[in-house]
Amino acid sequence: MRRPIIAGNWKMHNTTEKARELVELLKPLVGASDVEVVVCPPFTAIAATVNAAAGSNISVGAQDLFWEDWGAYTGEVSGPMLKDLGCRYVIIGHSERRQYFGETDATVNKKLHAALRHDLVPIVCVGETLDEREAGKTLEVVRRQVEDGLKGLAPDQVETLVVAYEPVWAIGTGRTATAADAQEVIAFIRDTLKAMYGERVGATRIQYGGSVKPENIAELMAQPDIDGALVGGASLDAISFAAIVNYKEHQHK
Repeated sequence: MRRPIIAGNWKMHNTTEKARELVELLKPLVGASDVEVVVCPPFTAIAATVNAAAGSNISVGAQDLFWEDWGAYTGEVSGPMLKDLGCRYVIIGHSERRQYFGETDATVNKKLHAALRHDLVPIVCVGETLDEREAGKTLEVVRRQVEDGLKGLAPDQVETLVVAYEPVWAIGTGRTATAADAQEVIAFIRDTLKAMYGERVGATRIQYGGSVKPENIAELMAQPDIDGALVGGASLDAISFAAIVNYKEHQHK
C-alpha cells in the first residue's frame, strides 16, 4: 500500500510570522489524518516552519536545492543546509524553475542525486506545456523528463522518492486535468519507472499537481495510480489545505 502524500508548495509567499501562523492553524485541522502532510515554505521561513511544526504530523520541505554541497555558488542553498534546518523533503524541477530559471532534465538529475545523498526525500516534478499537449506530445515529453531526470538511481532509491505530475497548463490557471487524464499520465509514469528499474518501483508514490482544490481532490484520489497532490495556491489557506488533506471524509458523501 502506498501512503497518500499531500504537499503544499507555498512558492514565494509567507514571511516567518505568516508561516508560523499558517502552521499553527493547520496543526489541529490535520492532526488526525493518516495522510502524509508536507509544507514547503520559502527558504527564509523554513526554520520558523520547522519549529512551528515540531511534534505534529506535518513534515517540512524546501522548494529547491543546489547540486553541490558547498562552494562559491552565490545565492544557492545546498542539501546539508536544508538538513541542518530540519527539512525532510525537497521539490526538484518544478515547472516554474524550468520556465524562469533554466532548469533542465540534466540539472534535475544532478539535484536529485544531491538530495538523496543527504537523505532528503525528493519530490520530482514532470509535466507538459499546453503547446506540447495540443501537439499530442504529452507522453513523449513526460517519458523524456522521467528517463533523463531520474536516471542513475538504485531501485530502492526510486521506491522512496515522490514524483509529481504537473501539467504546466494547469498550474495556477484554474484549469485542472480531468481525473481520467491525470490517471492516464500517472499510470504511464509508473510504467516508465518500472521499465527503467523493475517491478519493485511500483511502490513509488506519484502525485498530481495543478489547480488542486477541495472540490476536485476526492475524484483525483479515487484514481488507482494517484497517490497524492502537490498543492499550490490552496495550500496558503489552512481551511482549504486541510480540506484537501482530509479528502477521505468527503469521498463517500
